[in-house]
Amino acid sequence: MTPETKESMKDMNTWKRILYMLLFAFAYSMAEFVLMGIVFIQVGFKLLTGELNANLKILSKQIAFYIYQIMLFLSFNTEEKPFPFSAWPDKK
Repeated sequence: MTPETKESMKDMNTWKRILYMLLFAFAYSMAEFVLMGIVFIQVGFKLLTGELNANLKILSKQIAFYIYQIMLFLSFNTEEKPFPFSAWPDKK
């Protein structure tokens, strides 16, 4: 093992990021589950009333953007941690 590799393995910032990545991988799974639930509920609203629920539409957009933020963080495209370490995506 090279000295650079040994030094890299000891970098506490990398290990902290890995822990955050595990946390956000779990958050991604939960957000995906909730979003799919909203999808099925919206289909039910459309079938039963002919219209979509406006509040669920806003919430689903926010969750989709949250998932996007998580993917950016997990893929090392940003160092900014998603919610709850930053503001909830307020896309309307």
